[in-house]
Amino acid sequence: MITFYPGPSKVYPQVAEYAAEAIQQGIVSLNHRSAGFMDIVKETVQLLHEKLDIPADYHIALVSSATECWEIVAQSLTAETSLHPYSGAFGKKWAEYAYRIKPPTNLNEADVLCIVQNETSNGTQVTMETLAQFRRDFSSLIAVDAVSSMAGIAFDWTLADVWFASVQKCFGLPAGLAVLVYSPAALKRAEEIGENNHYNSLLFIHENFSKFQTPYTPNGLGIYMLMRVLQQVQPIAIVNTLTKKRAADWYAFFEEASLTLDSPAFKLLINDPATRSDTVIAVEGSEAAIKAIKAAAQQAGITLGNGYGDWKNTTFRIANFPAISDEEIGTLKKFLESYK
Repeated sequence: MITFYPGPSKVYPQVAEYAAEAIQQGIVSLNHRSAGFMDIVKETVQLLHEKLDIPADYHIALVSSATECWEIVAQSLTAETSLHPYSGAFGKKWAEYAYRIKPPTNLNEADVLCIVQNETSNGTQVTMETLAQFRRDFSSLIAVDAVSSMAGIAFDWTLADVWFASVQKCFGLPAGLAVLVYSPAALKRAEEIGENNHYNSLLFIHENFSKFQTPYTPNGLGIYMLMRVLQQVQPIAIVNTLTKKRAADWYAFFEEASLTLDSPAFKLLINDPATRSDTVIAVEGSEAAIKAIKAAAQQAGITLGNGYGDWKNTTFRIANFPAISDEEIGTLKKFLESYK
């Protein structure tokens, strides 16, 4: 079965080998305070800096999920309240979750701006140019949920103070681990707030990762597999070029299909090219047509992504993640052409 589900999505084929290594070499049995495990954490952090071009003065920690990062931002980095402009279901969920921790008493006093860079639910994204405008207009911290784009496209990391992503998308790994990147300004804010009441308080996390340790028994297998995947992947500049080329090809594919059919059953959900995601392509159709094409694809050995939120029944989504091969993309395009 070929999967284009936008998370959890396809893992790199080498991941099975890496998991076996971790078991055979006893990696999964290492104490998380041991020198051997700290060496793995250290190399993983160094590789994240190197392969994703993360600035040297930005800190990196590994946590359980992007949802946990929502909590960390709310409890450790938000003094008064946070501001959440959003365009889809995951941005809305982040706002709702954050406001349960820090109720929005006065949004004029918001001290963290929370942006979903890539809205997986509808295939939109916030470009670096737009993020730069936010940076100019907002004087305090900016936090970015980059779940569907980190390790798939290049970022200007300096445009935000916090970036985070789970690994089950562009990193090409199984779920259960997330990468949290935070700036010196974010650390300073955490120190000013002084919140240290939870196992995942940022101050406690930072204290541990400064020693290449974790504040709790971690997903050791996931960290080892992340290290091994980072060793194999190209630098983000190269990956970014490939991702954006593939995205442009996908959008051209569906636009051409719309032009060549009198009554196309499917069309791109997002009309504005400037806001279309590079990593998640959302395709719209009637509820009946969407149900039929997903079933036909399944019969052909291809899993299309379901719609999500408001678009659950009227869209399918295609992951454009680095672990997906050109051959698999070609197979899906042939299926779509024959289905038309």
